[in-house]
Amino acid sequence: MKAFAQSLLALWKQLGLNQRVSLVLAGAVVLAGFVALVLWSRRPDYVLLYGRLGDKDASAIISQLQSQNIPHQIAAGGGAVYVPADQVYRLRMDLAAKGLPTGDGVGFEIFDKGQFGLSDFVQRTNYLRALQGELSRTIAQLRGVRSARVMIVQPENRLLLTDQGVKPTASVFVELAGGRLATEAVNAIRNLVASSVQGLLPDQVAVVDNQGRVLSADLKEDPLLSSAAGQMRYREQVEDYFAKKVQSMLADVIGPGNAVVRVSAEIETDATTLTEEKYDPEGQVVRSQTNTEDTTNTTETRTGGVVGVTANVPDKAPAADTAKPTSINEQTRKNRTTTYEINRTTTNIVRNPGAIKSLTAAVFIAQRPPGANGQAAPRTSQELDALRQIVVNALGLRATAGQSLAGLVSLQEASFQAAPIAAQVEQIEQETRVAAWMEGASRYVALALALAVLAVFWRLLRRQKPEPLPVELLSEAAASGPRSRSLPGTITPELLNELIRQKPANIGVALRDWAAVKKN
Repeated sequence: MKAFAQSLLALWKQLGLNQRVSLVLAGAVVLAGFVALVLWSRRPDYVLLYGRLGDKDASAIISQLQSQNIPHQIAAGGGAVYVPADQVYRLRMDLAAKGLPTGDGVGFEIFDKGQFGLSDFVQRTNYLRALQGELSRTIAQLRGVRSARVMIVQPENRLLLTDQGVKPTASVFVELAGGRLATEAVNAIRNLVASSVQGLLPDQVAVVDNQGRVLSADLKEDPLLSSAAGQMRYREQVEDYFAKKVQSMLADVIGPGNAVVRVSAEIETDATTLTEEKYDPEGQVVRSQTNTEDTTNTTETRTGGVVGVTANVPDKAPAADTAKPTSINEQTRKNRTTTYEINRTTTNIVRNPGAIKSLTAAVFIAQRPPGANGQAAPRTSQELDALRQIVVNALGLRATAGQSLAGLVSLQEASFQAAPIAAQVEQIEQETRVAAWMEGASRYVALALALAVLAVFWRLLRRQKPEPLPVELLSEAAASGPRSRSLPGTITPELLNELIRQKPANIGVALRDWAAVKKN
């Protein structure tokens, strides 16, 4: 260590003034770089606490941070607050306990403070505001949504309703973080809002983005499939369902990524109602039977005598042979009425649109991997027929008259140009590992760069050795010096000072060589 220090001291003495100044400046720059690196490494890692804050929420959050003496940074024009990474979760819980941030709209915390003397209209308005604010906060948590606003229109609560068909409606305005919101997310927003408002249907919720596009226009339910958009959407859903069903099954049989399946479906789009009424004359049933019976008996007897005085004479018995006429009338009537009910069958068949009329499928299967001879062995016709039968059974197809299963399912073996899925997955994993390594190494880039600069500077410094000055030149310089006339060939302090001023870079080497010559 002592020898190294002496060598450094000797090297320092051999340097000229300009070289010493350059070395000092370079050392100062390197030292400043090290100090800056140390300070940067000891600086806390700031992460986002809250973003997209309003002026009121940002002011309240910064006031809370300042009161707790927590370092923080402000970005995005005051709309984003950054704090040290080791304190972000604790601060979020502390601020949430204090109701910060409140968000763009007010939520149900509006009812935390009791307010007496409010009218029913004000209470209903506050409830509507709170509901809109809570829905806006919830929707803003979706991926791809930067902020959201919800407007709900409810029919006026009247005692006598003149229009019974008035229903609540809602509209949602979303500011997207970029790109276009997925269909699943739009449908989730519609169902979320509809489920939060009584009597509101998903079709009555309109979703609009910040680019003026109506995202919910193509998602309205059409039970009759009368619109072309609804028909195409339903057909795509059916075809995707059957294609994924077959492709997932083939992936387990011949390997993932080795099959491409496309299904074409013909959908019934007409709504029909069929009413059928049948009579069965053989199936007669007695419905009612009436029996009526009338019987009439009539008897008449008439008594007669002698006409004249004789009949009026008393104590005179009538004649024995006087006639007594009698009339008897008997009548009987029977009536029987029987009513029969004929067997009747009435059938009402209502066919809604959406029934699958027919299905066809096209399947491409990748060739087998090359064998030992470097060539792929093609599948036999029996193997292709077996795979085709599997697809037919998975789709539930039935061949009708004049059709064949080969015509319904087209299955061919072909060579795929795309890379295998396994290779793609391996490539993605490799890229992910490289990205992770680069991210971890980025923390030490500054330190490695400083060390590299120091090494390069030290190497250049070692290479720049002073050029030795021959003794003859030193003698010539002494001879041409101001005191050379009185003392020729001698070295005086004045001569050394003159030489140092003239050639400061080489004087050390020259003196060393001159001393060595004098000793010899």
